[in-house]
Amino acid sequence: MNSIWSETIELPHFQTLKENIKTDVLIIGGGITGILCAHFLQKAGVDYVLVEGKEICSGVTKNTTAKITSQHGLLYHKLLERFDLEYARKYLEINQMAVEKYRQLSEGMDCDFEEKSSYVYSVNDKKKIEKEMEALDKIGFQAVFNKTWELPFQTAGAVMFLDQAQFHPLKFIKNIVEGLHIYENTFVTALEPHKAKTEYGSISYDKVIFTTHFPIDNKHGMYFFKMYQHRSYVISLQNGPRLKGMYVDEDNKGMSFRTQGNSLLIGGGGHRTGKKGGNWEELRTFADRYYSNLKEEYYWAAQDCMTLDEVPYIGAYSKNMPGCYVATGFNKWGITSSMVSAMLLTDMILEKENEFAEVFKPSRSMLRAQLFINAGESAMNLLSFSKRRCPHLGCALKWNSAEHSWDCPCHGSRFTESGKVLDNPANGNMRNAKKIN
Repeated sequence: MNSIWSETIELPHFQTLKENIKTDVLIIGGGITGILCAHFLQKAGVDYVLVEGKEICSGVTKNTTAKITSQHGLLYHKLLERFDLEYARKYLEINQMAVEKYRQLSEGMDCDFEEKSSYVYSVNDKKKIEKEMEALDKIGFQAVFNKTWELPFQTAGAVMFLDQAQFHPLKFIKNIVEGLHIYENTFVTALEPHKAKTEYGSISYDKVIFTTHFPIDNKHGMYFFKMYQHRSYVISLQNGPRLKGMYVDEDNKGMSFRTQGNSLLIGGGGHRTGKKGGNWEELRTFADRYYSNLKEEYYWAAQDCMTLDEVPYIGAYSKNMPGCYVATGFNKWGITSSMVSAMLLTDMILEKENEFAEVFKPSRSMLRAQLFINAGESAMNLLSFSKRRCPHLGCALKWNSAEHSWDCPCHGSRFTESGKVLDNPANGNMRNAKKIN
């Protein structure tokens, strides 16, 4: 179960930290977000170190569908309703800046960067498309109402963003990690004020950036309360049609499409982590119906942190943790959000004003309907009987028969059959593990 990205490129490796060191800025987490932060800090002449508990990009980054776009579903009419016109405009503007930054960094780079139009379609609700078009018109962004001629089924139409892009994320990473100060297989076992302990050494720091997908400090910020995690699935089919666009359904239960070379990538089958969903079976059934002449070559799954208001949490970790910063809750749009995070957090480290920082402030109001859904899920699960409990906060684990893993419905931690941690926020292995026969 490897992605098309990890099967077609080998990333460089870095040494393990085996001594005590000091740095001005510590970055914890070696996915694309942490690496972009390291890249920008190095360009700015800042003393930093990045540590990764496993190998760089071995988590969420290698399982992305790698769309570079400011079009994050039918989001903009929701931002107008929940916030205001200026808020929505700023969200769109900085994400457009992120697309452009990828374009600049990828220039002359072997990373399969391609200009593509991005489409969010609706299978049967044209009014949703029209509502989003009206919102974008108010913001002052020129989107296009379009048909989805390239898809094998009819839709009610789509919102199209021009001048978006796609790339090979690990080829991109291979180019930008050269010369960065990175330690792999350096798992942070304990955090103290201005000191991180690892298995073989410690790191003294002035400031720290958490880019660990799900934040690892449970005492502050209430991230376990204001996020949940979501699984989604991808299959890659050989010799598929070369789509001119990138497509995603506005419905969370719908499907996404893009091409990579001669391969057609189909995503979908998603569900909240710890719940049941369509997974690869749903995708393969779809492929048998519409692309029966194509052969599956790769299949993989991704996990995403979902926020209360569909906007990432980027900025100060908590008012009780001065000098600590976080980037999380990318809501399935991790590639563009990673670049936004790196641009914002670099300015914060340099103590530079950034007009977009307020949009992503992690301490913004949590009073959303999803907050009460999350609380209810956690309460019911904590009361459930199970010998297998998540070491994060004690929730009952559920068996995922499709992926042969123990999954936590509360906060999204995942474990192998034998109890080894796969996905955080749990930072240790499961107790009372027992294989399923």
